[in-house]
Amino acid sequence: MSEQASTTSEEGVGYGRPPKATRFMKGQSGNPRGRPRSRRREIPYDSVLGQMVSVREDGRERRITAAEAFLLQLTKKGLAGDSASARATLEAIENARAKRPADTPNLTVYLQWQIFGVSNAVEDLGLGIMVNAFDKDKARLLLKPWIVEAALSRLGDRRLTADEQKVVVESTKTPRKVRWPTWWTERG
Repeated sequence: MSEQASTTSEEGVGYGRPPKATRFMKGQSGNPRGRPRSRRREIPYDSVLGQMVSVREDGRERRITAAEAFLLQLTKKGLAGDSASARATLEAIENARAKRPADTPNLTVYLQWQIFGVSNAVEDLGLGIMVNAFDKDKARLLLKPWIVEAALSRLGDRRLTADEQKVVVESTKTPRKVRWPTWWTERG
């Protein structure tokens, strides 16, 4: 063996065995300026949802937390017929009830929305839907088949003209689902 090989084996220096002077010292970090230890990387829900926002109800403005505004909007969509929003609202209510202590009294909340026109009332009552609501020129209200049938049944002996029938067919969401009277001529 050569002299260099003998000193290497005595000091234990080689692949995976750095010189003793550069090895990690006991009690000292191996990477003092390296990447910091992992911090909490969760989304700051509490700080975001705890912010105060302004909400206008019945022409009056009031300040509520973003979480309350989110739940109000979700509830409004659920009541308007959005089933996904309704499920999410019910889940949020159940989660809140599960976290609430048993001795906490029940709180009754009354929600009220101001309807800004006939289209909102028709949609809220499930009578029809608004199509192209964001296009001023193409926006129109289409009635659901059941309400068209109900209206036609109230006509009694009165008959609509061909032009009136055409207007009704064009205003119906799905005219093929309507059970038209026997005297009806326009089928769309």
